[in-house]
Amino acid sequence: MSRHSSSSFWKWVAGGVGILIVLLLLSSRLIPSKPTVKISDPSALPGIQTTDTPWQPELANLAGRLRAIGLPALSAEGSAMHIHQHLDIFIDGKAIPVPAGVGINQAAGFISPVHVHDNSGIIHVESPKVQTFTLGQFFDVWGVKLTAQCIGGYCADSTKSLKVYSNGTLYQGDLRQLALQSHQEIVIVYGTDQESPQIPSTYAFPVGY
Repeated sequence: MSRHSSSSFWKWVAGGVGILIVLLLLSSRLIPSKPTVKISDPSALPGIQTTDTPWQPELANLAGRLRAIGLPALSAEGSAMHIHQHLDIFIDGKAIPVPAGVGINQAAGFISPVHVHDNSGIIHVESPKVQTFTLGQFFDVWGVKLTAQCIGGYCADSTKSLKVYSNGTLYQGDLRQLALQSHQEIVIVYGTDQESPQIPSTYAFPVGY
């Protein structure tokens, strides 16, 4: 192989390696990564509410919970990933509102990548990193206990159950691991079968969401 041919060959190899690196970097941004911390029982998280309703946004210990569940305390909302979900909660047949301000500590100047701005029940995922966020993480951010059997101070027993629906379909897996998806309607129902409400399968998100 001549010197000119050898030089061209190595330039071609270097170019191919460069393209491969770029593709790998792009794919890492486009393919959601899985949650790095998996918690099955959040009872030990600081400030977690294990009481009956009403549940307020627990902000005093928010930074500690974010560290425990592997989420950042952001100085501003992220822009790499921006999706929304709507959450309805029914306890013993009664609709329970999701309060405004979940995951937003204005006094301390930070915000969780998963948060709530108003009392519409819309969850905002605004992250600087594309990754999978879960229903369990949202409740950990809120500061309300959520396990396979309990929500706050309400736990399933022989007469009452805890069920989660995603887009009108009963979710059969670990409810804490339910992935938050764009324009998803999530319904949590605790109570007897007789108290179960009509389960919505969609939500009319505002234009631009």
